[in-house]
Amino acid sequence: MLLLPHLKRLGVPLITFTGNPRSTLGSIATVVLNVGVADEACPLNLAPTASTTAALAMGDALAVALLEARGFTREAYAEAHPGGNLGRRVLKHVEEVMRTGDAVPRVSPTTTLGEGLLEMSKKGLGMTVVVDAAGKIVGVFTDGDLRRALDSQVDIHKTHMSSVMTRKPKSITAQSLATQAVHLMEQHRITALPVTDEHGELIGALNVHDLLRAGVV
Repeated sequence: MLLLPHLKRLGVPLITFTGNPRSTLGSIATVVLNVGVADEACPLNLAPTASTTAALAMGDALAVALLEARGFTREAYAEAHPGGNLGRRVLKHVEEVMRTGDAVPRVSPTTTLGEGLLEMSKKGLGMTVVVDAAGKIVGVFTDGDLRRALDSQVDIHKTHMSSVMTRKPKSITAQSLATQAVHLMEQHRITALPVTDEHGELIGALNVHDLLRAGVV
C-alpha cells in the first residue's frame, strides 16, 4: 500500500485483480477487474482457493488477448525463449542439423546396386543420394526402393542405380527451418532428406533421428 501514492503521483496506470472493488487498492486503480467468488473451495470458506484459480484464469485470459492484439507469433515467442524447446523447434535451421562431407551417402547413376547398398549401409542414413557429375541430385535410393528391387529379382551386381532409384526426390535447402524438414517428412511419409544449396547441388543430408537428437521433434 505504501507504493500506491507514488504510483498515483507518477500517473502510472494501475490495473488490479481484486475480489473487493471498494477496497483501498480497487478505489485507486485505473481499471478494476473483479475476480471475486461467492465461496472459496476451502471447507471453512477461509483459505483463498477458488479465488486464486479465478485470478490465474483472468491473468491467462489477459495474456491471450494481448498476444492476439499484438499479432504475437511462434517465431517471436521463440526469439524470447531461444534456449527452450520451442526455440529449438522454431529457430533451428537444417544446416545446423544435417550431416555433411563423407557422412553423406552418395553414388553415381552408373554405380551398381550392390555398391549402392554398401554405401547406404556404411553411412546409416536409410538412403543414398544419386548425383550426377556436377553434384546435382538425380535420384535417391531408399529402403523402399530396395524392397521393390528385390521383389523384381534384379541382379545387384549388374543393375545400375539409375534403374532402381526414385527420380525427382524430395529435398530441402540448408537455409530452411528444421521444422520444415519435419513437415516434409510427415507429409510424404519419408524418414530422410537430401540437402541442397541454392544451385540444387548436394551438400548434406539428414533423417528423423538427426531431428530428434537436435530436439526439433
